[in-house]
Amino acid sequence: MELDEALATRRSIRAFRPDPVPEAAIRRMLEAAARAPSGGNLQPWVVHVVSGAARDRLMAHIAEKARATPFGEGSWYDEYPKEMPEVFRERRRKVGYDLYALAGIAREDKMARAVQLMRNFILFDAPVGLFFSTHRCCGIPQFVDLGMFMQSVMLMARAEGLDTCAQEAWGIWHETVARFVGLPEDHRVFCGMALGYADTAAPVNRLHTERAPVDEFATFLA
Repeated sequence: MELDEALATRRSIRAFRPDPVPEAAIRRMLEAAARAPSGGNLQPWVVHVVSGAARDRLMAHIAEKARATPFGEGSWYDEYPKEMPEVFRERRRKVGYDLYALAGIAREDKMARAVQLMRNFILFDAPVGLFFSTHRCCGIPQFVDLGMFMQSVMLMARAEGLDTCAQEAWGIWHETVARFVGLPEDHRVFCGMALGYADTAAPVNRLHTERAPVDEFATFLA
């Protein structure tokens, strides 16, 4: 797959087939993605790959805890800015409305929206979950590095015929995930990522988010 095709076809998939993903493919993805830029070559990323019986145990554990604390432990970072310009708010609203429309969920149906949100915590039925962590000493530059690493993972997934969904939603269960994977105390979980083969028949996977034209976000000086 050419790079431009991988970029154009990378989407947040929210319904996966149960087909297992070969470990060799995941290893190829991670090895290639590790060439992502890293300031000072710190390579601040840590990845835990959860599949098979381990995946099922984690999903069951989260489901049990969610019955008592549906909002989790609370994320250690703000998923969105507390104060956003209207253009950001409108983009966020639109993608939410478009997603729920494809899922057949009315805007006023809060229960159905909550059920759709909770699908994050079964990885949208993906057979593999990737959990990304960093050392607690890391700051903004290292999180930029982590983001470039994650983008590289997602593009390599497309090259392997796979799809992904990056999930900051997992931030609300960061403590539980950290304990489950045996993360050292001096590290913390940032987010998860669903990995697998897209269910192309699922309406929710028809979502194509709008993107601003180049002239809206780029200025050319000569």
